[in-house]
Amino acid sequence: MDIRLSAFLGALVTAVVWIAVLSLLMPAGQESLAADLLLDRNTQSFTYPFTIQNLMWLVFFIGAGELLVRHLAGSGETQQLGRRLLPEDDQTVLRQQDVGPIYREVRATDPQSRFWLQRMLSRTILQFQSTGSIDQVNAVFNSTLELYQHEIDLRYNLLRYLVWLIPTLGFIGTVVGIALALKGAGATFAASSGDLSQLGPQLMQGLTKELGVAFYTTLLALLQSAVLMFAMHLIQGREEGALNKVGQYCLDNLVNRLYEKR
Repeated sequence: MDIRLSAFLGALVTAVVWIAVLSLLMPAGQESLAADLLLDRNTQSFTYPFTIQNLMWLVFFIGAGELLVRHLAGSGETQQLGRRLLPEDDQTVLRQQDVGPIYREVRATDPQSRFWLQRMLSRTILQFQSTGSIDQVNAVFNSTLELYQHEIDLRYNLLRYLVWLIPTLGFIGTVVGIALALKGAGATFAASSGDLSQLGPQLMQGLTKELGVAFYTTLLALLQSAVLMFAMHLIQGREEGALNKVGQYCLDNLVNRLYEKR
């Protein structure tokens, strides 16, 4: 099974289990800040468990699953450097006839062209074998490195969308909660025949409670988004660092060793 699909299914299962555990720990009718903030457990706006908070938890764990995929990808790229596909001593010089065995070994270690190291080595070696020009090899190497940097940026498009989506869901929950709270307050006032002497304190108490619950969705969304954003920056930095290590390895042990026959 594809690792991204596995991570997605695992994230959904984890989210359902997390919501179920919180629901058991915070049963309906329990008046607590945690129940209102994390689950909107006593909601009057939505039918539990179909609340905005639970939807945000689903999105949050999907984002966490995507972060796990990116973390594993970056770790896998770094591990490829341990294969020592290139000579690393201080004396070896590579000519056109020397890079053929290296190319075959590179292709054998990654027949599906999944990793940056093998893809970069394959392109560079093929260019040197076909032209024998170090200048053209340098041009291909630099272009390939730029393409991979852009590839990293594209891989985080889904995560950036999820980080944006969570606060949006929080704001939607707040707006819906405010609208329903005001609607309920209006209906209560209309049913009271305008007698504010008894209704005023009760109305304000109920209204402020509903508005407080409505704002919890935005608070939880901002906290979840902050966690995902922090983790995303850390993992993206590690993945970009892995690419830098791959580029430095290829530059030191292949490009700088090539011998161009005059």
